[in-house]
Amino acid sequence: MKRRTLLALAASTLLLAACGQSTSDTDNNTTDSAATGGSDLLQRINNGGTINVGTEGTYPPFTYHDKSGKLTGYDVEVTRAVADKLGVEVEFKETQWDAMLAGLDSKRFDMVANQVSLTTPERKAKYDKAMAYSWSGAVVLAPTDDNRYGSWEDLKGLRTAQSLSSNYGELAERYGVELVPVDGMAQAIQLVKQDRADFTMNDNLAVLDYLKKFPDAELEIKLTAPASEQRGSGLVLIKGDDAVVAKLDEAMAELAADGTLTKLSEEFFGADVSQQK
Repeated sequence: MKRRTLLALAASTLLLAACGQSTSDTDNNTTDSAATGGSDLLQRINNGGTINVGTEGTYPPFTYHDKSGKLTGYDVEVTRAVADKLGVEVEFKETQWDAMLAGLDSKRFDMVANQVSLTTPERKAKYDKAMAYSWSGAVVLAPTDDNRYGSWEDLKGLRTAQSLSSNYGELAERYGVELVPVDGMAQAIQLVKQDRADFTMNDNLAVLDYLKKFPDAELEIKLTAPASEQRGSGLVLIKGDDAVVAKLDEAMAELAADGTLTKLSEEFFGADVSQQK
């Protein structure tokens, strides 16, 4: 009886030791796998899998549906070009702007392509942005035959049609400009064309989009914000996947070098917005 008890205890000890060793080995294997294989997203990219990308689908010319119903736009086509460079498939998941970053947080998608700029400390602490594929800043839009715009200081005393709640209205006031209140960009442009305002100030990409759609408007960009005041937009993902960001950067650099970004820029904006100028 005593011998059986001792044998049972010995067997139990060996079993526990084996279990402990097995658990340890499993933990080590998991750790080694994470170290060598990287994140799930990185493994999918390395293995030619599918990446999920959040976008609005209602924000032309960046992300929208054409007449045939196909999802397209500058951000969409740049993302498709990146996916081709990486050798992966891309699946777009459309969502509202307000839910864009929340979708990243909940891992509904891997990254966002929707003109996102990480401008606040909170966003910069939480998210990473790959190499920018578009740059934008304030521009001055005025009649083509108006030659008063040699520098930003020349705006002093002129009239600008601006929404009073916009950043551009605040920027115009810094130069001593008289504000003519409007509800939005469309109304502002009409006032400029009617000579009820000398110019309007708005985002470079929005203005380029307008000029591409209305090439006979007899308006042109007179002044562009310096490079130091421009914002870059790129693919955004949760911070911590540095290897993935490096791959995205490499693909984007190749697209810049082979002229793809310039070609897509000119297709959607009539100008190259992929370079910081």
